[in-house]
Amino acid sequence: MHIVLQLIPKKYLIGGTLILLGLSGLLIMSTIVAITGEFEKDSQQSEVTEIEGGGIGVGTANVSPEVMKYQPLLEKYAQKHGLDASYVPIMMALMMQESGGRGNDPMQSSESFCGSVGCISSPELSVDKGVLHFKSVLEKAHYDLKLCLQSYNFGGGFINYVMKNGGEYTPELAISFSQLQYQKVKHTGKYHCVRPEMVPYSACYGDALYVNAVLKYYTGTITADGKPAAPASGGSGGKSGVKVIDAGKTLIGKTRYVFGGGRSQSDINAGRFDCSSFVRWAFEQVGMNVGPMSGVTTDTLKTQGQAINPKDIKPGDVVFFDTYKIDGHVGIYVGNNQFLGCQGKTGVAIASMAKGTYFGERFNGRVKRL
Repeated sequence: MHIVLQLIPKKYLIGGTLILLGLSGLLIMSTIVAITGEFEKDSQQSEVTEIEGGGIGVGTANVSPEVMKYQPLLEKYAQKHGLDASYVPIMMALMMQESGGRGNDPMQSSESFCGSVGCISSPELSVDKGVLHFKSVLEKAHYDLKLCLQSYNFGGGFINYVMKNGGEYTPELAISFSQLQYQKVKHTGKYHCVRPEMVPYSACYGDALYVNAVLKYYTGTITADGKPAAPASGGSGGKSGVKVIDAGKTLIGKTRYVFGGGRSQSDINAGRFDCSSFVRWAFEQVGMNVGPMSGVTTDTLKTQGQAINPKDIKPGDVVFFDTYKIDGHVGIYVGNNQFLGCQGKTGVAIASMAKGTYFGERFNGRVKRL
């Protein structure tokens, strides 16, 4: 090697060394630029961080945090099994009644899946099989949602019983079915009344009041065909939408973004909001209750209202953005590719969602009319 170096003219050796040093410098500089870009990207996204989930139903599930965490899985398996996502809040209410979101079988799917209690030990498998069973029962009940819910508790035999006795769920049919079934099994000693008020009726098979028990965790209406109903009025996209925008604009320049802010009256008085608490506040000003002050999130907002095609968007509609995660930010559309929201650096302000802008590139097409 030493001999080879002696044969190469010194000027070429110096030139080669300089070229290598230059290439090394370029490599180091590009690495620094890439790292800086990632930091800048992360800082942009952190401005609108919120802890929220998914769901595009037309009702609201008023459930515990333990149940709320299963919303993304319920959406995932609703899509997998071809079930309309408007049923997700209903299934969340059902899970709340079944388990409160606790345990390894939160939807109590074991019996429908394998015929015995306790065979499911994976929460995700419970949701998968629970959604599949819910859809199956719903179809057999001809989309009579109350019949579906009661049959989830009683079993498929209740559907046959109802079809022979008018074809439509009634509380009276639930009680009479419970009475009949209890007479068949009471000798086993394994059954007792879960509700004291059913003791005088000897309606101790299952829970004859299961429908009301589930629906107390659900806010929304149900149409004649058993499906959760969209708002009957023009909703936030009508005249009330303009009023929501006007109400929200009164906070421009008077607030600051605080993660988790806006969930107490003292926060509101001090002008501390995050994106979802601001949206809740704005709708409250026009007489629309879209969730409790202490519990509203993008999670809960996206389960409400009517899903709207972005082509039909109107002022007052609620829009969602994928920031640090899917649906990480929410605001109120004001028109002309702009929305009103509470953002990290500005507090409540109007921001652009036009193509090429930060939010324009993150608008995910989800539009809800409350």
